[in-house]
Amino acid sequence: MPRPEEALVAMGPVAGRRPEGLFVGLCTLDVIQLVDHVPGPDEKLTARDQLAAAGGPATGAAVAFGRLGGLPRLLTGLGSHPLALGVRADLDALGVRIRDLAAGRMDPPAVSSVLVTASTGERAVASTNATGHRLRVPADLEELVVSCDIAEFDGHHMDLAVEVAHLARSAGRRTVLDAGSWKDGTEKLLASTDVAVCSADFHPPGTATPAEILEFLQDHGVTWAAVTGGGAPILWAGPDGGGLVGVPETRVVDTLGAGDVLHGALAYHLSGHDRIDGPVFAKALARAAAVASRACASFGTRAWLTAD
Repeated sequence: MPRPEEALVAMGPVAGRRPEGLFVGLCTLDVIQLVDHVPGPDEKLTARDQLAAAGGPATGAAVAFGRLGGLPRLLTGLGSHPLALGVRADLDALGVRIRDLAAGRMDPPAVSSVLVTASTGERAVASTNATGHRLRVPADLEELVVSCDIAEFDGHHMDLAVEVAHLARSAGRRTVLDAGSWKDGTEKLLASTDVAVCSADFHPPGTATPAEILEFLQDHGVTWAAVTGGGAPILWAGPDGGGLVGVPETRVVDTLGAGDVLHGALAYHLSGHDRIDGPVFAKALARAAAVASRACASFGTRAWLTAD
């Protein structure tokens, strides 16, 4: 019997052709520890398990896109510090092509320290993210954009994301935003965003409810929008209405990176459609939610890639 994600590949976008995705945003070194509880002040504890892997929203989405059968390229700033070598090796092994716009930088990459509570699968994360790092737009950016079928952004390295989104919209390439939180410049990015999927932590100015968030996004030029809420149904809206998409029940071991997986899977399942309508969008969301739920059933961000 095929694994669930293999079945999703079989229903993928274009038979016989691997879609190409351009993922723009954060790349970190994730150091993940599985613990019985988050330690208190001055407390030391022994972790049950650990993992070191490449992380960041756009990075996790690129990994999922590749696992489902796509060809992902990651546009980010990684640098040449020794810690970056492990990140690069991890992504190379997973087939994610990296375009490093900080290749000459010798300071360490952003490191995310992650504690996952074994009993609940909840995670606590501390990271500098992209703070203090501004990436220059490469001379061949237009060529990179034109060569992809779909472009996805996580809102980090915002100036670069806005430029890519503008070029992608001009070239007729679909754009997808992983709206994890409201950031300076997000409003500019929305102007060139076709699809936005938001977490419960995404609160544009003046919004408080999922319905208000969806209305805000549509008012700012986003055609298709959705708001996720963990295991709760996904609320979505489009030009002609909206609805709810159920999230499959699963035994949650670790929620880290589930949203990233959902965005990568959604990009994959939208990449083969010349036109999106309500049924297409809802079905793509459902398929993406199924993959993300599977990723929650194992510790870390890599075990789900090879799980039976």
